[in-house]
Amino acid sequence: MGMYSTLKELHRSIRDQQHLNLSLRIHRALSWLNRAEQCDDADGRFIFLWIAFNAAYATEIVDTQRGTSERAIFGDFFKKLCDLDEDKRLSTLVWSEFPKSIRVLLDNPYVNADFWEFQRGNIDRDTWQKRAAGTKRAANASLAAQNTPDTLAIIFSRIYVLRNQLVHGGATWDSAMNREQIRDCVAFLEKFVVEMLQIMMESKPTLWGDACFPPVRDA
Repeated sequence: MGMYSTLKELHRSIRDQQHLNLSLRIHRALSWLNRAEQCDDADGRFIFLWIAFNAAYATEIVDTQRGTSERAIFGDFFKKLCDLDEDKRLSTLVWSEFPKSIRVLLDNPYVNADFWEFQRGNIDRDTWQKRAAGTKRAANASLAAQNTPDTLAIIFSRIYVLRNQLVHGGATWDSAMNREQIRDCVAFLEKFVVEMLQIMMESKPTLWGDACFPPVRDA
């Protein structure tokens, strides 16, 4: 059974005390979590879960931020989220889930952006292999130090590759070629989105920035 109904009730009980920007983010994210929980295929579930995550974290990118990597933006968000996570929900999730979906995901070349750069001919095999080894060392260092924000940023940089592949039409629906990574990403996102929304709703007042698309008041 999904968590949408429980989270929606929590949001109804506290939204009047929340800043409008946070309440809007939660409202939008919950609507997409609800849709994800109703979805009966893995590709659709992944896409809807990604939108739920994006609705909660995204802000308008100002000119000074353009060119900033998605991983760096993720990193800032995860640092804030982990600082607010007094009950260590995200740390518990990462380290309990690591033996399952996370380790497999980090070892999967098909969610590594450099692998696709090699496939496109933009880098040679040696460069791809060196970059892969470097990325794996960085991931292992974050894991060894139990650095939850950095580990989450690495995980989401992999999920983002799969997001790009699907959203930009780089894969067929229900493709046998990406079942493993879809399975592992959905397994992680289903749990992460719930923990993220609970932390954002229950934490001390925090500035989250303006949403990318504000609600329309006059048309």
